[in-house]
Amino acid sequence: MAQPFTLYKLIILYMLSKVDYPLTNSQISEFILDKEYTNYFHLQQSLSEMIESHLLQMETVRNTSYYRITDTGNSTLDFFVNEISPEIKEEVDSFLTERGCELRDEVSAMADYYKSTVGEYAVRLQLKERHTQLMDMTIVVPTEAAAESMCKKWPSKCHDVYGEIMELLL
Repeated sequence: MAQPFTLYKLIILYMLSKVDYPLTNSQISEFILDKEYTNYFHLQQSLSEMIESHLLQMETVRNTSYYRITDTGNSTLDFFVNEISPEIKEEVDSFLTERGCELRDEVSAMADYYKSTVGEYAVRLQLKERHTQLMDMTIVVPTEAAAESMCKKWPSKCHDVYGEIMELLL
């Protein structure tokens, strides 16, 4: 059996290898902490070490960290996958099956904003499906409150907006 930190890392690699979209820190934490494999601090240390060793790639958008497995991570997992017990693999598979659509929807719509050089706010709205970028647009708004509102509403409205744009342009 793998050492504790090694096992945490292998579980994370296994989770990320089973999905074709990034997982957020909170999604990974939900599984690892709910199953009581480790505590929050050990999990964060494991994630940090995996980024440093190029097993994972991390992107941060609006204070949310998104993780993807790298080619190096896949190779490492292939070599050590037997160190993960069949029971743990089954728990991961069940979690991803039960929450798959929710997990994907949470990461398919991303929104962020920044203050432009002229004092307005640029809101970047993205919609992804698997590895395909469906939409990526930036809208300038006059206030930070408007930018925050757009970012907050985007996940629930993105499919409607995409559908309307497609209907108008096709």
